[in-house]
Amino acid sequence: MPSWYLGKIKYQQEQENGALKSISEAYLVDAVSYTDAEARLYGIVADNTPDFQISSLTRMKLSDVFHFEDEGGEKWFKCKTFYVSIDDSKGAANIKEKKIVSFMLVNADSPKQAIERIEKSLATMLIPYEITDVNLTPILEVYPYSPEDDAQKVPAGFRPLAEVLAEQQG
Repeated sequence: MPSWYLGKIKYQQEQENGALKSISEAYLVDAVSYTDAEARLYGIVADNTPDFQISSLTRMKLSDVFHFEDEGGEKWFKCKTFYVSIDDSKGAANIKEKKIVSFMLVNADSPKQAIERIEKSLATMLIPYEITDVNLTPILEVYPYSPEDDAQKVPAGFRPLAEVLAEQQG
């Protein structure tokens, strides 16, 4: 299960009239810890933004992120959904209903399209659910974990540990 971190950066940008304007941007990265999230954020942003600083890094509790790549959607919406779970483990006389709340992120052009995309993504869910909130986020881009990221971290002249161990055993 991914651990999502919301990183906010700040930097100064020179305007056409020569004045400096303070810019804030937000990115969502999948990482295993705050340290990993900070390192990934520096790796992502450093290519395009020369002098920046990370102003905040917080864990964002999301049950799922839906990215519709080919269908457009420049904005990211955070959707709050809930469903009712029935606990009958203590017998038929002690049935308890529990409301399970989850947050999901989806890219879309409007709140209406965000709801449609959440419904499309949850179409196979057997339990009835309800979407209660849809909010626009300041997130510019979402960076999920990919194994290629780890492969690029091996410095020149080094090999992954798995290769060395396989060579020693074989």
